[in-house]
Amino acid sequence: MASVSIEVEIPSQFPAERVFKAFSDFDNIAPKVNPQVFKSIETVEGHGDVGTIKIFTFGDAVPFTTAKYKVDAIDASNHSYSSSFIEGDNLLGILDSITQHVKVVPSPTGGSVFKQTVVYNCKGDEKPSEEILAKEKEIYENTYKAIEAYAAAHPETY
Repeated sequence: MASVSIEVEIPSQFPAERVFKAFSDFDNIAPKVNPQVFKSIETVEGHGDVGTIKIFTFGDAVPFTTAKYKVDAIDASNHSYSSSFIEGDNLLGILDSITQHVKVVPSPTGGSVFKQTVVYNCKGDEKPSEEILAKEKEIYENTYKAIEAYAAAHPETY
């Protein structure tokens, strides 16, 4: 089974705690700030903790419609989060799963760095194209930046 990954790394002026708090509210913020990619995110099992299952409904800007997502790990004290897409047409018929690992690292300047690794776990030797990976990376980067801007505009919440 082959795999391929992309890395997203974005510096932030905000402290790690604030960035992680905003990212932890992804389900609510992402459809507001990037509805062309995320129409809705609905929890169907659990309460947001490890093992929670969510259904993503995607917008018109992406070539797929739905996906089932599972929360794998949360470590708020270390600002890290892991999850997996385990079913759906976003797996392109060639993937077993897409695993995401997020870590927000404090920087010496008082800000932080948002780091995300996305691993595409292939069923066989066929992998997503470089074009697909580049588009996915762009979506992850743009969504993070939009979430950060939303959090900056709502300091009473984040």
